[in-house]
Amino acid sequence: MLLRRPGSTRRRWLVFLIQALVLLMLYLGLKLWMQRDMVSGQVPDLTTHLVSGERFSPHDYAGRVWLLHFWAEWCAICAAEQGAISSVAAKWPVVTVAMQSGDRLAVEDYLRDNGLDWQTIVDQTGAISKRFGVSAVPASFVIDSSGKIRFREMGYTTSWGLRFRLWLASLLE
Repeated sequence: MLLRRPGSTRRRWLVFLIQALVLLMLYLGLKLWMQRDMVSGQVPDLTTHLVSGERFSPHDYAGRVWLLHFWAEWCAICAAEQGAISSVAAKWPVVTVAMQSGDRLAVEDYLRDNGLDWQTIVDQTGAISKRFGVSAVPASFVIDSSGKIRFREMGYTTSWGLRFRLWLASLLE
């Protein structure tokens, strides 16, 4: 029969909670560090064209909450996140930016080959990504109806996480 000292269970729980808190703080600190260069405030002015040839401007989305999502065809995490982005795009306005993934034809082929029906901007040189402070993909911006960036996210995100942020942005207005 094992004998336990009085209070040992309480002590183990306290140690566990402290360790969990330290891990949470490290995670949040790393997340803040990764997002440090991502722009905040008003969405940068950007007038360009989508892969489809249509003109795009953030002003086209005035009055609506929408998602701007940066990805790359060479990014394995982006590929794993494709279903989440497509799911969100079925209910919310989503514009994606293909960062350093080739020219318009290469991006168009990638979208077709992967069954992705996204409104996509080609950022062949990375200049658009740089304007938004995006140094790694995937990265997402939730933009409210007044054109203000409400949430920034770098790294894998679930469809539920994105939907929650979009919904919350619509409430914060």
